[in-house]
Amino acid sequence: MTDSRMKALKNVRAEISVQWAIAFIMVLVLLLVSGCGAKKKVPQTAHELLDPGQQRIAEWNALMHERHNDSEMEKLEAVNVFFNQLEFVDDLDHWGKEDYWSTPQEMLVSNGGDCEDFATAKYFTLRQLDIPDEKMRLIYVKALNLQEPHMVLGYYMQPIAEPLILDNLVTRILTASERPDLIPIYSFNGQGLWLAKKQRSERLGGAERLSLWQELRLRFSREAVAAPLPQ
Repeated sequence: MTDSRMKALKNVRAEISVQWAIAFIMVLVLLLVSGCGAKKKVPQTAHELLDPGQQRIAEWNALMHERHNDSEMEKLEAVNVFFNQLEFVDDLDHWGKEDYWSTPQEMLVSNGGDCEDFATAKYFTLRQLDIPDEKMRLIYVKALNLQEPHMVLGYYMQPIAEPLILDNLVTRILTASERPDLIPIYSFNGQGLWLAKKQRSERLGGAERLSLWQELRLRFSREAVAAPLPQ
């Protein structure tokens, strides 16, 4: 092989090596640009990092913080909608007990409760939103459509006003006269216990006569001390 041919072959080999090097560099650049193996992860929000129960607790706390300066009616609507998203679950299936009143935190973590849990969760939340105790009563009724006892939350704009009813069975907040399917039996709040009459209610004394209610209030207070609620 002549010197000129050997020189030409070396030049061809060198040119091929250069082309392979350029191609390899281009592949690396394409991989980096496309993000394959090096794509930045989109940061997760704080809520996305929580489990579903913790997320519902976080949303509850956010509601109490964001709604603090709303009108009373706006607070009622927001709280009623928020809790009515949860599932109705019978106490025996849910807690393994015939009758258990859960705190709002327990209800949110477990994603459900029965009528007492819905009503009391709304009561405690509205108290945190500065709705006065004297404007609210937890009302035991007979639900005619169900033919069984049921609990709702009543809101009284004035002491002798017709109450507005917050109910997990009906999404809208209606007046008591718009709920002929409910027959009131007795009501209570943090201050007293009343027996329902045809024209008025008769005070029976303090709410300390209701042991489940008193025990629930104590557990709610303990949870609030352990994990302070937003003011």
